[in-house]
Amino acid sequence: VGPSDASPDEGVVEDLPLIDEKAVEQLTEGLISHYLPDLQRSKSALQELTQNQVVLLETLEQEISKFKECNSIVDINALFSEAKHYHNKLVNIRNEMMMLHEKTSKLKVSGINI
Repeated sequence: VGPSDASPDEGVVEDLPLIDEKAVEQLTEGLISHYLPDLQRSKSALQELTQNQVVLLETLEQEISKFKECNSIVDINALFSEAKHYHNKLVNIRNEMMMLHEKTSKLKVSGINI
């Protein structure tokens, strides 16, 4: 077993100095007190952004529903136009039938059987 066969972690535990728990706690508190205000501001900004996005999404959904209603109105208008067109056709057919009925009645009076 040569020097290169030794584990790189071997002897590390023994090489570490004793850690002062109080120092670790103070360093942790210092680190937290340094970064926490920025993190809290970021959290607050993200919450506000999320709320604004929710409002924006709701507004967009309302606008989409308005556009859908507009399309429905256009479809209804097209349907009424088509109904008016066919109503006019029916009126014309009725008028033609009445005219034909009058002609056939005149022909019957004249003595010609149809």
